[in-house]
Amino acid sequence: MRSPYRAMLRSPLVIVVSVAVVWFIASFLVFPNVNLLVTTFFPGGQFSGRSVEKLLSSERAMTSLWHSLLLAITLSITVNVVGIFIVLVTKYFEIRGARVLFLGYATTLIYGGIVLAAGYNFIYGRYGFITAAVQNVFPDIDPNWFSGYFAVVIVMTFATTTNHMLFLSSALAKIDYQTIEAARNMGASTGRILWRIVLPALRPMIFAVTVLTFLIGLGALTAPIVLGGTDFQTIAPMILTFSKSSSSRDLAALLAIILGLATIIVLAVMNRVEKSGVYFSVAKVATPLQKQRIRNPLAAVVVNVVSWLLFVVYAAPVLLIVMFSFLDSTAVITGTIALSDFTLANYGTVLGTPAVLRPFIVSVVYSALASLIVVGGLLFVARVIQKYRNRFTTTLEYLLHIPWILPTILIALALIMSFDKPSPLVGGAVLTGTTVILLVAYIVVKVPFTLRLLKAGFASIPDSLEDAARILGAKSLFTFRRVLFPLVLPTAAAITALNFNSLLDDYDAAVFLYHPLYEPLGIAIKASTEGENNLDSMSITFVYTVLLMIIMAITMYLVYGRSAQLRTRKAHGRRTRGIRVAQIPTRAPVGHAPDERR
Repeated sequence: MRSPYRAMLRSPLVIVVSVAVVWFIASFLVFPNVNLLVTTFFPGGQFSGRSVEKLLSSERAMTSLWHSLLLAITLSITVNVVGIFIVLVTKYFEIRGARVLFLGYATTLIYGGIVLAAGYNFIYGRYGFITAAVQNVFPDIDPNWFSGYFAVVIVMTFATTTNHMLFLSSALAKIDYQTIEAARNMGASTGRILWRIVLPALRPMIFAVTVLTFLIGLGALTAPIVLGGTDFQTIAPMILTFSKSSSSRDLAALLAIILGLATIIVLAVMNRVEKSGVYFSVAKVATPLQKQRIRNPLAAVVVNVVSWLLFVVYAAPVLLIVMFSFLDSTAVITGTIALSDFTLANYGTVLGTPAVLRPFIVSVVYSALASLIVVGGLLFVARVIQKYRNRFTTTLEYLLHIPWILPTILIALALIMSFDKPSPLVGGAVLTGTTVILLVAYIVVKVPFTLRLLKAGFASIPDSLEDAARILGAKSLFTFRRVLFPLVLPTAAAITALNFNSLLDDYDAAVFLYHPLYEPLGIAIKASTEGENNLDSMSITFVYTVLLMIIMAITMYLVYGRSAQLRTRKAHGRRTRGIRVAQIPTRAPVGHAPDERR
């Protein structure tokens, strides 16, 4: 039942939250993007198609559009092939060493973005270790062999299977094993069961990860800018190039708008395709899935060989980066390593030199502030939207999801062009060129993800708890602080950790908005990949990467690993209590149920 507006107006807290969120939406979600459109198509107050003419006449811009589309289509195929395969060999088929394989495939959970692109560049690029080692044997090999379209596709294929590991694995676990067993009893082969039962049941999730992959390819920045070279540049690097000059900023804005429109169209089309499809349903009370043995000997050998080859591809960069962090950059550049080359000097330089550690500290501060602010602010917003369902709150919810349908590059460019002069929306301040604007961008891009999960967290709390507090005379703020907040705190803490994780090595927003005196980590890592003159900073970059991977691994363990352990302990506790009750029924409290709250 929809709550009347009168109920909202009776709560001062709801009024303050509503006013604050309306200001935030108007200032940082609606105004910058509308201003970007107006500046691009209505310079001087009159409509002008000059930016479109410049785009059509620019060979670089048109080529970048084609490259982005080509990359998105290619990744939609390659990432699905690799992603579905690694999920099946770790979760569906009975493969020896599946847990070790999973650890290798899951390395993309602890590093990505500019860190991953730089790592591959330092290993396989022009001055990379593998390239130098091969040149020692074959001097005539092209040092730029790992660049262009080929290198970008390879890196992004193995970097973006994270969604398959997280979401497709979860969907596979929910398939009812009884359907598989019934098909086998009717004589169906392993391949037929996979093709006719398992994959169709996974089709909705495959659609979802395909959309995400396509959009990632469409707006890719870090891999093309580090590994694309001069022959393969996509939309995002072109936007960055054009935005540096005032004469071509309108062209950058138009490319960003095209990227945003393409994102919206793809989401709409794929959503319609998904809704029109007919999918196999999953049983509400499903029999747990059991791993299947590959009965064909040849197929089993091929699957095992491919599985371990992929393991090497996934795990090698991580292991090499850790090893290289203890080496002098000269040993990496020459492709020859001796025992005497190992040293702790790199870690001493990073941890003991304030100027070198500064980018790491800057990124930690930015990420921590943005994560805490967005979660702290949206705790109240999510509660208001979840509790009071009416047109006003529904409109707020839709508007807060704007950053989810717009590329980060478009958001960053819109903020630059909207706050480069005094604006009454922010008290007449100029934000462009300050340290605040990057923090604003980080908060904006994390709003949709945070809101969705916090809203789900509040929805899982029974209304009876709040009703009981109200009956006892508790005010709304007291009820929120003492009853609701403790219950939603684990979810809020997990979201904060995930947001912090994803912002640490950000490059897409930072490259547009960072302050020159406060260079974040993503910018420092990118600078270390630019040519031979910056090879002295290679070892420092390896140390940065190792520190990032340690922080991200700890975060992933706290969010996912401990949750899985808690679920296992609860299940074991329920089985143990069940055995005890069965053995000593006279000691079992009547009507007692174990506490399921965490």
